[in-house]
Amino acid sequence: MKHLISVLVENKFGTLNRVASMFSARGFNLQSISIGETEDPEISRMTIVTRGDDQIVSQVLKQLNRLIDTIKVTDLTHQPHVERELLLMTLKLSKATQHEIFELINVFKGKVVDIKQKSITIEVIGSPDKINTTIDIFRPYGIRELARSGAVAIHRGE
Repeated sequence: MKHLISVLVENKFGTLNRVASMFSARGFNLQSISIGETEDPEISRMTIVTRGDDQIVSQVLKQLNRLIDTIKVTDLTHQPHVERELLLMTLKLSKATQHEIFELINVFKGKVVDIKQKSITIEVIGSPDKINTTIDIFRPYGIRELARSGAVAIHRGE
């Protein structure tokens, strides 16, 4: 099962390395990890996506809580939260496919971030399901390059 974990840490040198090393040393798989400053520049939020049963994830949460510089660890999986990813994708572009591609960009509420004679680069922001669907829909048009950010997530507001 996929788990979404939010970790607040002190914004210090080596913190990301300690978290990644903890996963590696214990054989836990990191599906994605995103990190950035919070509203307090001395604190960063890590959003970690991992797979495993509840027992394994419980072990991961305990290990994360024990790390130096950890402030708070939360498994957001079963809690109300907002989760987003960023997709950047370069597609082959031709006169024959141009109209369809632009229509699909609008359907997915994407943005054109670069366009050349034979290629177009788009940006799409959304849930992991939306990103996966976007990739699947555009695949027949010829994906030249693809990058996705991994998840970022926070609790839903009150």
